[in-house]
Amino acid sequence: MQQLFKQCYQEVSLALWQQAQQVRLLICDVDGVFSDGRIYLGNNGEELKAFHTRDGYGIKALRKAGVEVAIITGRHSEIVKHRMQSLTVPHIYQGQERKQPAFTEILQKERLTPAQVAYIGDDLSDWEVMQHVGLSIAVRDAHPYLRLHSHYVTTCQGGFGAVREAADLLLMSRNAFHQFQGSST
Repeated sequence: MQQLFKQCYQEVSLALWQQAQQVRLLICDVDGVFSDGRIYLGNNGEELKAFHTRDGYGIKALRKAGVEVAIITGRHSEIVKHRMQSLTVPHIYQGQERKQPAFTEILQKERLTPAQVAYIGDDLSDWEVMQHVGLSIAVRDAHPYLRLHSHYVTTCQGGFGAVREAADLLLMSRNAFHQFQGSST
């Protein structure tokens, strides 16, 4: 499976592959990770975001494989709430200026250690948590500091399959890549 991951995305070290095998929870930022980071505002104050269906498929496949998923985001949006509920994401933390308290709460609820967590982010507000997890992942277009200090940098940009790439890394590392037969909605 490690060879398949290399063919699909990029080569990873054996140490990173083994760390991915230990992950039991993927925490995601939203803006810049699930979306391209842009916020569309309409004349009447409505907010729009675009989500990639491949990311949704990856989230559902992870949950089917026994990897829990959470989001921690600084903004609050009904769109995010609806999208994450449609993907059956159980831990939805919005409006988190600081992400560490939500991270600590999720660890306690799931009875996990930081080493069992992967976090995917795109900006400095994510580093507060990323520096404590077993597998830190930055999207390709993340802030340069995150790209320099993360364990893994995706080949895909945020909003364009980066979450799916992270999901595929976790799924392939545990030989669960072909197990999910579902949709991304």
